[in-house]
Amino acid sequence: MYQYTAFDRQFVHQRAAQFRDQLTRWQTGKLSEDDFRPLRLQNGWYVQRYAPMLRVAVPYGEIASRQLRVLAQIAREYDEPEAAVFKTAMEGQGLLGTTFLPKNCAHFTTRTNVQFNWIPLSKSADVMDLLASVDLHGIQTSGNCIRNTTTDALAGIAVDEIVDPRPYAEIIRQWTTLHPEFAFLPRKFKIAISGAKDDRAATGWHDVGLHLLKNEAGEVGFKVFVGGGMGRTPVVGTVIREFLPWMQIMNYIEAIVRVYNEHGRRDNKYKARIKILVKSEGQQYIDDVEEEYRQIVEIDGGPHTVPQAEFDRVAACFVTPQLADIADVAPAALDASLKAQAAEHVGFGRWLQRNVHAHQNAQLRAVTLSFKRPGQSPGDATSEQLIALADLVDKYSAGEARVTHDQNVLLPWVHASRLFALWEEAKALGLASANVQLLTDMIACPGGDFCALANARSLPIAEAITQRYQDLDELDDIGEIDLHISGCINSCGHHHSGHIGILGVDKDGKEWYQVTLGGSDGSDLSGTAVAGKVIGPSFSASEVPDVIEAVLTTYRSLRDSGETFQATVRRTGLDPFKEAAKLARHPAKEALATA
Repeated sequence: MYQYTAFDRQFVHQRAAQFRDQLTRWQTGKLSEDDFRPLRLQNGWYVQRYAPMLRVAVPYGEIASRQLRVLAQIAREYDEPEAAVFKTAMEGQGLLGTTFLPKNCAHFTTRTNVQFNWIPLSKSADVMDLLASVDLHGIQTSGNCIRNTTTDALAGIAVDEIVDPRPYAEIIRQWTTLHPEFAFLPRKFKIAISGAKDDRAATGWHDVGLHLLKNEAGEVGFKVFVGGGMGRTPVVGTVIREFLPWMQIMNYIEAIVRVYNEHGRRDNKYKARIKILVKSEGQQYIDDVEEEYRQIVEIDGGPHTVPQAEFDRVAACFVTPQLADIADVAPAALDASLKAQAAEHVGFGRWLQRNVHAHQNAQLRAVTLSFKRPGQSPGDATSEQLIALADLVDKYSAGEARVTHDQNVLLPWVHASRLFALWEEAKALGLASANVQLLTDMIACPGGDFCALANARSLPIAEAITQRYQDLDELDDIGEIDLHISGCINSCGHHHSGHIGILGVDKDGKEWYQVTLGGSDGSDLSGTAVAGKVIGPSFSASEVPDVIEAVLTTYRSLRDSGETFQATVRRTGLDPFKEAAKLARHPAKEALATA
């Protein structure tokens, strides 16, 4: 993973000190609320429904065990609401049926960041100092700025990788941190980079999506997509450059953002995203970007052209960790040993199939630890689990892990001969569920239990579905399904890209949910990026699990041999699923529940 330089470390510590000064001035009345708000947002601090929320940056998901231990400390000592605040929250959410609000835990987000929902602002400066002590911060996580640039969780180790995207992501991160064009954008701005044949970074759904590739001459460059995004208007990004030489990427992104800053709708927040501009302007937007890029290169002299020496400097900061001193084993012998263990332990065999991924180093594997289980919100980790995770990371993955887009944690440096031992320890901790890419490996935002923007709760819906589908044989039979849940149209749970999407909506002050089918993130598993389609009027909270069951039952009755859920939906169309969902309604039951 990236190793901080002396400059990086100094910058983060100075930023923490600056935030402490800003906080003090706000607390003493020397800084108004309106002036303080953008400053705290620039450091990852929101104010949510009942309490502040901190979002910690984990650039492209890479995280060290020492950082996990500090996050555990923050969860244990600081993610604790004041008694009166928590009482108010429980009473407020209790009116909707919530009986549990998680605290003293971290939440892994879809942007591979880490979120805390209860830290009082009075303690925020102390938390920023703790983060800085292990090279962590909240920069580029919140507000109308560029958000964490993301990549594939298997970056640098994927067997289908063309070019490692991490150095490019780091260059973008450094360059944009203080760049004035990115400081006060019309809305938030997201970049994702894929360097593999399989786009596991959902690039089509980003404001800027970048595909690393090589031309016929073997030169590295980018295929550039612009204007992707979810929210009220789900739009898949448009290709505006088939091949851009890699050293020009900063000049080109600057051109993209300059045009956006000049023409973006600042008068209407619902139309302020770059996707709206690209959709409305079409070819004119592309032409404007190309002209701006020409001027930057030809007239300004290409000031942000990346020299090879600078790329080499950044790339050299990505250091392969010191791996455990384990003798190489012949691949055939490794495979034979794993097969024998899988034959003896069925659970281990399932885990190998679902949670273990091939590696560029034939001696190694990448392992996904699942943070999806009953009684715990998707992507949540308690302070105790974070400590246990850090221990596993130290013992089996050379002290390095990665937060994934799917709200799990990946161990990228596991020797194949140690997989069984890792499985046994992870199983004892409840982190070895063999459900990766199955129905219960769902994405869910915190929803209305925490977020002030949400129209409905996400967590109770996620829990109800998880509880209903605990039979791994049944999950395996259903097959690979992406289920995504968002508590509002902002789509933080990426419901538009889910094979099954659930969206919380407000109807007359009550919680209702729309269900969409057929969405895709653009990966090989899901197919070409496309937004799911709604299958009828919204459903009550109590109806949603039954609707999901009806949809899945319909799929199992209609599928051809070996046919995936996505393939069946595309072949049959939505009508049979709409009819099944309609029959799953039970208005009398809902009326009784709300009486």
